[in-house]
Amino acid sequence: MQSSTVRTLLVRGMIAGVVAGLLAFALAYVVGEPSIDSSIALEESASAPAHEHGDAAAVPADEGEEEELVTRPVQSTFGLATGVLVYGVALGGIASLAFAVCLGRVGRLRPRATAALVAGAAFTTVYLVPFLKYPATPPAVGNPDTIGKRTTLFFLMIVLSVLVAVIAVIAGRRLAPTLGNWNATVAAGGGYVLVMAVACLLLPANTDAVKETFPAALLWEFRLASLGVQALLWTAFGLIFGALAERALRPAAPAGVSASEAVTAGSAARTG
Repeated sequence: MQSSTVRTLLVRGMIAGVVAGLLAFALAYVVGEPSIDSSIALEESASAPAHEHGDAAAVPADEGEEEELVTRPVQSTFGLATGVLVYGVALGGIASLAFAVCLGRVGRLRPRATAALVAGAAFTTVYLVPFLKYPATPPAVGNPDTIGKRTTLFFLMIVLSVLVAVIAVIAGRRLAPTLGNWNATVAAGGGYVLVMAVACLLLPANTDAVKETFPAALLWEFRLASLGVQALLWTAFGLIFGALAERALRPAAPAGVSASEAVTAGSAARTG
């Protein structure tokens, strides 16, 4: 594939990431922020009695209280939008490069189908599998002394999941001539599931990630919202980028040749 084509796909992947990020931000603001506000309110109500029993007369009203650098309304609007959009653009660019590598190498799939496959694989390996071991936790409910440890374990799980997935894809391609495409795919997928299951058993659990007194219903609501936001982000990216990529890769069709036939012929030519 020519460098100009890769550059075009990269730009369109980042555009798709922006649009998908906007949709994810809207969902996160509607279904995710209320649970975060409830979590913060619970934490503040739990810490209030401790301040009430202290020597309030000896301490000035504004002393000992740290001024917020970023207020909660800013965090839930501009801050959330900025974080989601940057995340969408970055992962959109990376996914578009993965698409360029996979196009024509994972069967005779059209660009839309390849984009959907890449988006689904990225969602599964980058978020879903690590989420199953280390699910998202609302702010202000865990032990602050273990934030570094929990973050390290989560990113370790992401790296391990992506690495094992890449090895599984390579193994599947090498097994295909012997086992056939279907059997090789099943074998590679089964190997990925087995290795990640063992990793989940061996890696330590975040037993102190959530306080025992935290409401289970609120925790479930937050985690379901987090999962939904990621699912929407990757679904929207796959659909939008698939359409943009197919348009960008569509060759000039000769007279009498349909656009779909031209795209199929172009993919076959790139495979060769």
